[in-house]
Amino acid sequence: MFRSITTRLILAFLLVGLSGSLLVTLVVWQSTRNQFDQFILRRQQEVLINGLIRYYLRNRSWSDINRALLALEIGMGQNPDNQPDFRRSWNRFTLVDENQVVVYSIVPDQIGKRLSSRDLNQALALNLNGKTIGWVLAVPSDQPRQPNSPEARFLQSVKTATLISAIIAVILALIIGSVLAFTLTGSLRELTEATQEIARGQFGRQVAVRSQDELGILAKSFNRMSRELERATQARRQMTADIAHDLRSPLSVIRGYTEALRDKKLEGSAEIYTILDQETQHLSHLVDDLRLLTLADAGELPLTLQAIQPDVILQRAYARHALTAQQKGINLTVETAGALPKINVDVERIAQVLDNLIINSLRYTQPNGTISLKCWAEAANVYLQVKDNGSGIAPQDIAHVFDRFYRADRSRQENGESGLGLAIAKSLVEAQGGTISVESQLGLGSAFTICLPAR
Repeated sequence: MFRSITTRLILAFLLVGLSGSLLVTLVVWQSTRNQFDQFILRRQQEVLINGLIRYYLRNRSWSDINRALLALEIGMGQNPDNQPDFRRSWNRFTLVDENQVVVYSIVPDQIGKRLSSRDLNQALALNLNGKTIGWVLAVPSDQPRQPNSPEARFLQSVKTATLISAIIAVILALIIGSVLAFTLTGSLRELTEATQEIARGQFGRQVAVRSQDELGILAKSFNRMSRELERATQARRQMTADIAHDLRSPLSVIRGYTEALRDKKLEGSAEIYTILDQETQHLSHLVDDLRLLTLADAGELPLTLQAIQPDVILQRAYARHALTAQQKGINLTVETAGALPKINVDVERIAQVLDNLIINSLRYTQPNGTISLKCWAEAANVYLQVKDNGSGIAPQDIAHVFDRFYRADRSRQENGESGLGLAIAKSLVEAQGGTISVESQLGLGSAFTICLPAR
């Protein structure tokens, strides 16, 4: 029936306001009535006690009180404060003298009986000049108040004021509830519209963050998700375009040569076959790299973990690239920090990561430059580092060096590089529970650091 959350919130606020107002009204009314009854009771008791004491002062005893029509004498004729008639306030009481003997009662059989101290626990003592001259057991009248009496008019005015306050409270609850409901659902409506746009493929939509509560946190999370979706979509489109470009280049070469050979425009030679083989290998490497990244993203990359010393991994990497570094006139070194804890890694995958990093350093380090391989331990982690003093990376490119197909230097494509090397390195390290980071200054070199948990 009430499908709108705004309507349900308004009804909820209205119900809470109505329930609270009724409860407060009942409590206030009952409390006021009880307190008023107590006030009337105390005043009637004072009238009765003062009348009895006046009678005692006038007669110096309680004698003949039964014949003196005590109620009429006390309640009338000696009432300078215009207090209510005693007979209308009290219809029964018992008077006990100082000897605890009943001298007056509406029950004639009680007169002359002696009461115990326990019987007088609820009695009102009559004191005159510090002396107890008797006790009175008074019971208020249970007759209903007269409609036009001052007491009835007072209670009616209190009741009316309480009901009016309750109605005003309900109206305020409805107004405040409506404002809050529209405010809360306004953000939800905006989020709903934004999610519908995303569902239609319009990524990047941002919503206003109007508070710091749960709705504000939800809005911030949505904005972050929207930005990430937009970035991921753009990256996917760019990656698709890059893949198509990288595939098209070697395919164009292969197709050109094969058509020329088919049409007898070229004669087959070792050089042509070598070019075709190189382009085919380039395609194969690109497909293998894409498959590796896909498996890593899906968490299905097969790993064979084994415990090994970090310096052994660096020594093997050094052996694989020492000759190439020597041919380029680059000084390749290994630095270890003594005995280090073992690490659980897939040796071939870590070797692939180090190979990518060292090849990058060899590509961008000038002759007479230095590439150092280092390892050390801190706390529960082991660090492997490839550091060079080559050309370095521009500040605007550092945040993107691990992105797929990202090329800070567009000439890398002509070198046959796919732009996936560092992305593969990052995926392989993270698949083994580690992280990889880079620090670089343009013209001073770069340092790639792998952090792996110690065994």
